[in-house]
Amino acid sequence: MRRVGTVSKTAQGLAVVRAADGSHPDIGTPVVDESLSRVGRVVDVFGPVERPYLAVSPDDGVRPIDLLGSKLYAR
Repeated sequence: MRRVGTVSKTAQGLAVVRAADGSHPDIGTPVVDESLSRVGRVVDVFGPVERPYLAVSPDDGVRPIDLLGSKLYAR
């Protein structure tokens, strides 16, 4: 398990995560929170190469607004 980054904002029903560094998970990778509960999956990577943003599509029952400020991890 590796740290993906921190949820910095929400947009169009997605959680926008600022990557911790230049390495990032592939599109489709499941994402979990600090308690190892699955919260969604990566659907897009965009922005600067050095520290991109990731769009995470939340799973059913997970509200993106509740993830603001959360650290997320890739399984």
